[in-house]
Amino acid sequence: MSATHDIALKPVEVGLTAAIVAVEAEEPRILVAADPASETRAGLPFGPFDPLSHRTFEIGLRAWVAAQTALDVGYVEQLYTFGDRGRHARAGDTDPHMISVGYLALTRVSGKAAALRAAGAAFEPWYRFFPWEDWRDGSPDILGTIVPLLEHWAKSGRDDPARPLSRRDRLRFCFAVGGLPWDEEKVLDRYELLYEAGLVEEARRDGRDAGVARAKIPALGEPMRFDHRRILATAIARLRAKLKYRPVVFELMPPEFTLTELQRTVEAISGRHLHKQNFRRLVEAAALVEPTGESSTATGGRPAALFRFRREAMQERPAPGLRFGGRN
Repeated sequence: MSATHDIALKPVEVGLTAAIVAVEAEEPRILVAADPASETRAGLPFGPFDPLSHRTFEIGLRAWVAAQTALDVGYVEQLYTFGDRGRHARAGDTDPHMISVGYLALTRVSGKAAALRAAGAAFEPWYRFFPWEDWRDGSPDILGTIVPLLEHWAKSGRDDPARPLSRRDRLRFCFAVGGLPWDEEKVLDRYELLYEAGLVEEARRDGRDAGVARAKIPALGEPMRFDHRRILATAIARLRAKLKYRPVVFELMPPEFTLTELQRTVEAISGRHLHKQNFRRLVEAAALVEPTGESSTATGGRPAALFRFRREAMQERPAPGLRFGGRN
């Protein structure tokens, strides 16, 4: 008998997980679904892929989202395939190994709250799960807790020879230590560093050695079910990067909006403060919007001109986006 036949085949299931993003009241929000197992941790909408019912992964994902949240999502793109066993299995779990295909979806909250509540779902601020990612008002206070813990971890263990960067260098680049600029796109890198150092609840839950050794460390952000916070970190990083080269922000905007509303939405997603005049020059140079000829008095002050997305920009150049910088 060949060596292949001597290996016991392990069952594998494919799961579909959705990070569904909206912006409301100048806050980025993520859709959290009710847990069929009544687990207390927040989680993203997810369910198994059924090849008999779902012709494609995306069809399966949309079906699960509709069933768990009563929401029909619009823009959807595949993120990544997540396959680490420990991150989905519970202690002593002998069920099939779950491979999770993560998706990013964008939608608008308006008019959907009642249906979501009826389905036991809700949009929650994503900075509840990643409080160190919101730099709109400067460096978050929680970094005063995180950085010393990571510095202790970096000094107390050996570097992995398989990694091109040392623990210290990874800390510097991810968390802007030593005067380096903050890179808002390194959301997943930062979460992975915290996980490896055992500083997030998921590491302790998964039985990682570092997490067991640091069991008394206070919670850093709200944990999520399974590997859902890792999937959410991937989604935030993807969306922040994509703002700069694709007009995805308009999937989160109403059909008509003011430039201030557009700026606040970009700031909410990126976690950065943007200079008003610089942002407006950037929008003008990108030629992504056009005036409607109408004005809004919703702010109570001077009427503000209303704009809409200029769809012709998609045909005019291959990467129409907002290549913004920031003060962080």
